[in-house]
Amino acid sequence: MRRYQGYWTAFQTIILKEIVRFMRIWIQTILPAAITTALYFIIFGTLIGNRIGEMDGYRYIDFIVPGLILMAVITNSYANVVSSFFSSKFQRHIEELLIAPVPNWIIIIGFVGGGVARGLMVGVAVTLVSLFFTDLAIYSYGITFLVLILTSILFALGGLINAIFARTFDDISIVPTFVLTPLTYLGGVFYSIKMLPEFWQQVSLGNPVLYMVNAFRYGLLGASDIPIGTALVIILLFILVLGAVSMHMLERGIGIKS
Repeated sequence: MRRYQGYWTAFQTIILKEIVRFMRIWIQTILPAAITTALYFIIFGTLIGNRIGEMDGYRYIDFIVPGLILMAVITNSYANVVSSFFSSKFQRHIEELLIAPVPNWIIIIGFVGGGVARGLMVGVAVTLVSLFFTDLAIYSYGITFLVLILTSILFALGGLINAIFARTFDDISIVPTFVLTPLTYLGGVFYSIKMLPEFWQQVSLGNPVLYMVNAFRYGLLGASDIPIGTALVIILLFILVLGAVSMHMLERGIGIKS
């Protein structure tokens, strides 16, 4: 029993450190996402959206709201963990955690929990911004919150793996620039895959972000290009795989032991 209390204390310490870290510089971590999303709403939703008309029976600005919220959550969940863990590794703080009587899974959950906390806070901020541009009516609160949490966990794990592999600060920007951004923009944030030719629809099904965006859109609007059950299974499978990879890497000391 005392051992589990120690684990809980370790988890609380890590996640509190992570939350304090990004809240202390909220002008750099929370505010930019709200401003960027407001620009998206003005340009794509208001100016261009009026010319596009409806998308899948919804006003274009209403259609892109779920994708823009989730895009901000994805980016910030990933960025929080990759920057925090790499900084701990670069400054040799992580070694103190690794030699402490704390299981690796507690370390993973702590850092991922910090990424999820930032992702959710940014999600709330972006949602509040969206209320200035559209009347947000949530179709399913349960699905909406579930997808938000699962997506944040998934990309927080992705950020952790990137940080473990990274050797320099330049390495932590490669994946967001060349992998994360293309997948997000091509994940159905601004369009329905039904608009694409058959071949490109099939290609799009290989993009994991597509399932997350559509599952979240189902939660908010009740509309999705992907069956909701399939989308949730895909997200959970990715979480299990990335979680196992993270655990294996910490156990082996990959990217940490010199």
